[in-house]
Amino acid sequence: MSEQAQSHHAITNVTIKTFATLTEYAPEQLDTTSHLENDFGIDSIALAEVMAALTKEFALETPLTTQGVETISDVIGKLSALGVRIAAQNAKETSSVDVDWLKSQVYEVVSEFSGYATSDLNDHAEIESDLGIDSITIVSAQGELLKRLNLPESTTLATAKTLAELHATLDALVKSHHGDAWQFEGSAHANTEAAIEESNEEKVHTIEVGDGDTRTMRDFVGLQHPDLFHKAREFKTFYERKKEQQLFWYGMPLETPCKNRAVIFDETTGQSREFLMFGSNSYLGLSNHPEVIAAIQDAAGSFGATNTGCRIIAGSNVLHLELERKLAKLKGREGCIVYPSGYSANLGCISALTGKNDIVFTDAINHMSIQDGIKLSGAQRKIYNHSLTSLEKSLAKYADHPGGKLIVTDGVFSMHGDVVDLPRLMKLAERYGARVLVDDAHSTGVLGKTGSGTTEHFNMKGQVDIELGTMSKALSGLGGFVCADGDVVDFLRFYSNSYVFAATIPAHVAAGVIASIDIMLREPERLTQLWDNIYYFRTMLLQAGFDLENSDSAIVPIVVGDDAKTLAFGRAVRARGMYCQTVVFPGVSVGDARLRISITSEHTKQDLDEAYAILVEAALEVGVPISFGSANSHQLKA
Repeated sequence: MSEQAQSHHAITNVTIKTFATLTEYAPEQLDTTSHLENDFGIDSIALAEVMAALTKEFALETPLTTQGVETISDVIGKLSALGVRIAAQNAKETSSVDVDWLKSQVYEVVSEFSGYATSDLNDHAEIESDLGIDSITIVSAQGELLKRLNLPESTTLATAKTLAELHATLDALVKSHHGDAWQFEGSAHANTEAAIEESNEEKVHTIEVGDGDTRTMRDFVGLQHPDLFHKAREFKTFYERKKEQQLFWYGMPLETPCKNRAVIFDETTGQSREFLMFGSNSYLGLSNHPEVIAAIQDAAGSFGATNTGCRIIAGSNVLHLELERKLAKLKGREGCIVYPSGYSANLGCISALTGKNDIVFTDAINHMSIQDGIKLSGAQRKIYNHSLTSLEKSLAKYADHPGGKLIVTDGVFSMHGDVVDLPRLMKLAERYGARVLVDDAHSTGVLGKTGSGTTEHFNMKGQVDIELGTMSKALSGLGGFVCADGDVVDFLRFYSNSYVFAATIPAHVAAGVIASIDIMLREPERLTQLWDNIYYFRTMLLQAGFDLENSDSAIVPIVVGDDAKTLAFGRAVRARGMYCQTVVFPGVSVGDARLRISITSEHTKQDLDEAYAILVEAALEVGVPISFGSANSHQLKA
């Protein structure tokens, strides 16, 4: 290649890389003859940024302008017209960047799936704790990389903490499968429908080999196809087969009130039958309390079916204000704001208070609404591995970050049942200048002397910056709420989009929750009965040798691990007349499957004994390990 040609090639590379960096397109997507605005959506503002970057890159005395630029070729032509040249040695070095094409692929794909600009990624940042990229996202990115690199998508990649480790793993795989000389030739080979079909057929994890379908729920994440509904059809086939095998039986309809026992239409058998109900989160048994129902009926008669509007237009009712006052008093806080749901409370609160200059530290197993709220906010997400030691390392690493810092944690973790070590977390927050949000969805009505939640449990009422909760569990209604200082609540009323732009809960729902709070405070024996049931049931299960992790709440998981065995365990439990949730991906990670059992104050000793017998029989039937008398003193703690 002539020296002039080498220079032109190098200039083209630099120009394309600059466009890629600033627009987040992959370099191979940037055809030099395509129209920048029409084909790529690169507007005049973005183009001006690119031109400024190129002016700096080539140290031009006269800034490049956007005038007359419609394609990348136009930009390269402008550079040529200005006499820009890259000396042979430099051109060679510049072109040599292409040798690291694999790294480029890793960055582009991770950028595409995570939302990070490629310029914000670096080799040594930890994928979860530094970049805040969760396991679902990284699995999707890995799948795309395997596809681009013509590697079997059934390949199980070793866990990579950093992009450098992921790069090294892929490098070894590429050399093993294709030889040292193989290079990525662009995305065309991966973009044909045939290639996608072929790769999807190879996509497997492991679950059930009896019907020949070894896929899990995770295999439908990031499934790519030109037809957007292809994934729906693929999942339907999978889902219907699992239903036929009675492995999936989610969402079967109740035909009676949801109490300790309930009649449910069993869709797997086509028969209505009574189940022992261990899937309800009505922890204090208030969802069918006559006083709650009467309050709902009276309010519906007085205020109608709904307000048909958001709170700040015509949706506020006197009962909304009364409910917010009661919740603020219950939590010992200055103010409270009620949202349409717990999910929208996390979404609206986190996205209103944090932005791209801030960092949010989030536990890896926090509720999905928290993770989604952080994504929506645009803040940097740092995931710590469900330990405060991991959180401390992350806080220390970003101690000098100039923006705001927020630590978000569940009070009770919804699929694990353990309680956050709030005193230690608050000390860390104070040391590193971070605000704290505690999600009390499964703590309100369960923890604390009066059922106020996590802060009361640790004698720390009023010490946490933000307490968030839901009214659809112990409080037996619908909606979510945030309790905080008055100025924070006032800010949220105008900057939480999920509050401003959403219809609120109907007044009669507010009336029912108000009644539930009154009963909870008036009848503390409900909370006492709940904890008596928790201790009794948990002790029996531990003595039978079930793995309950560190559950210390009304949520009692039985950890199995293997998806197929867990689904079979759930099927055996359902067949014997006990209703509880079988939790697989995305509720938990693949390989961490479990049954999730909810205890309520309504359960009788007979209910608990029957449920225990069912669980033991089902475990013996499907081979879930149990060993009577194996529990240690720590697990049996009261």
